[in-house]
This record gives sequence, C-alpha cells and structure tokens, in this order.
Amino acid sequence: MSIEVRKPGLSTTVQDAGRTGYYDLGIPPSGALDQYSLRAANLLVGNDAGDAVLEVVYMGPELVFSEAAVVAVTGAVMAPKVNGEERPQWESFAVDAGDVLSFGYLAGGARAYVAVSGGVDVPVVLGSRSTYGLGALGGFSGRPLAAGDVLPVGSGSGSGSASAGRSVPEDLRPTWSKDVEVRVMMGLYDHRLSADGRATFLDTTWKLTPVADRIGFRYSGAELETVDREPPFGAGQDPSNIVDAPYPIGSIQVPGSVEPIVLHRDAVSGGGYMMVATVLSGDLDLVAQSAPGTRTRFVEVDLDGALALRAERRGRDERLREALGG
Repeated sequence: MSIEVRKPGLSTTVQDAGRTGYYDLGIPPSGALDQYSLRAANLLVGNDAGDAVLEVVYMGPELVFSEAAVVAVTGAVMAPKVNGEERPQWESFAVDAGDVLSFGYLAGGARAYVAVSGGVDVPVVLGSRSTYGLGALGGFSGRPLAAGDVLPVGSGSGSGSASAGRSVPEDLRPTWSKDVEVRVMMGLYDHRLSADGRATFLDTTWKLTPVADRIGFRYSGAELETVDREPPFGAGQDPSNIVDAPYPIGSIQVPGSVEPIVLHRDAVSGGGYMMVATVLSGDLDLVAQSAPGTRTRFVEVDLDGALALRAERRGRDERLREALGG
C-alpha cells in the first residue's frame, strides 16, 4: 500500500529510532526528536518500536491512504481527523482505502508522530530510514515531504498485531507545558564560566526562541560571564571559543556567551564553542516538545541523578510495552 501526500504540513519528515555508528564521520543519528512518542505510536499499530513514522512539526499534513490500515498519532496535541471527523490521540484507529487523514491546530507540544501498520517503507540508508535534511540523506529523497509525494508502506513485520482501539494508559501519556525544567549535567567546558556566570545559567528562566529545529534549540534570557584567560592557540579571541572538540547530542553551547543552544539529533558532531552543560538523554524528548516561547529552567543533577532518570525512563518503556504487548 501507499500514502499520497496531498498537503505536506509545515515540515513533515520520515524518522525512525535513528542511525548509529557514523557520528565520528560527521553524520548525526537523526531519528525522532521525541523517541518515546515514536515508540508509543509504533507499538499502538503493531510495529516494532523503532520503525519509521512521520514526524510532524507545528502543522499537520493531509494524507490519502490507498488501502485500509491502522494508524496512531502521538506526541504534540494536534487532533487527527479522518475525512474531517476527529480521532483520539495515543490510540490506534482504522482508515479505509481513499480515506484522508488531516490534523487540527497545534494545542500543546511541538511534534506529533504518525505511525501506520507496516511502517513507512523508504530505503534504508546507513542502517536507518531517518531523514537527515542538512545532508540530504535518508527518508524520502533526503528531504521533508512535498505535495504529490507517494510514500510506500511495508507489509508489516512487527512483533505485535495491528488492530484499532488499542490505547496508551493515561499515566503513560506525557503532557506538555509552557514552563519546563530540563535536567542537565554541567560540563564539559563549564570551567569557562565564572561563578556568577554558572549561577546565571542555572538561575535564569530561559525563553525558547523561534530558532528551534532538528539541529538545535536556541534560548534567550541572559548573558553568561566567563573567566578571563589567555586564549589557547586555535581557540580564537571570543571568550566562548574553545579549541575544536566533539559535541555530544544534548550538549548546550553558548556562542558569544549569550543565547544557549541545545544541540539535538541532527547537530554537527564538533566545533569551537564551549559546552557548559549537557541535557540528560531522558529529557531530550521534553526539549523536542518545546514550542517557541516555552519558559525553561536548566536544573543541575549529578551522575547518580542522571542514572536514576535513565532507570525511570527504562521502567516507563517497559510498562508501555507491557500495556501494548510489544
């Protein structure tokens, strides 16, 4: 079967769990920015948790199905509609041949995930079907969808069954707020901040700017004071510059000591800006669902706190799989 794109939405791409093993070559993992919503959508329709879905940003597409299928929409609050009639989110529902799937206005979060039984069956590139737009790699021709595109859908090899009416329990459904706390571990270059600069970073309520995409999320709110130094060879004169170093996914760089940027799953693999902190992997989904204007506090945790959050997230994933039989 196939899905015809009648309207593409603002930016709709094919994403799965991401590609690994190439970041040292400058190719980022890509994949769904909100990994939990990806897994939930797939399990609802009987796919494997990391199968390819559509990631929808801010405004939904209009899609026409060539054959009957089971569909689920998770993530941002963006009501799905079949032939104009609303369907629930975080639940699987049926579509028939010729049905049109559209979406209501965004009412919370930033990114919705559309899974279809069988998975979006674009070619695998370097182990993943995910779109890396900056490199024109993977997905559908390496780019966001456009009107007239026709997406192939797989025959279904997931571990679960595809049936309408399956539902994620209420206590496993995230909610989205305009005020969030994002947990971080300080470093690798927080020593470039003065004591006041470090305190400012953690005490400021930062506001997400409209510059927020798959590469990075830029925040405004304050300027960070740095420690005086003699610039090392290769670092440049700006106090925020360092000798080029690798960038972890989730690291927070601060060019010019203003407007921190959280690097996400399409970020470049290295550069010359200080990284004052790194978002815990368990909170990257929260960053992904932040819309411009979201008020954000960065909360410092230690290694034990980071490991506890990882265990909590794994436990939630296990409960999700048990609830949906994945």
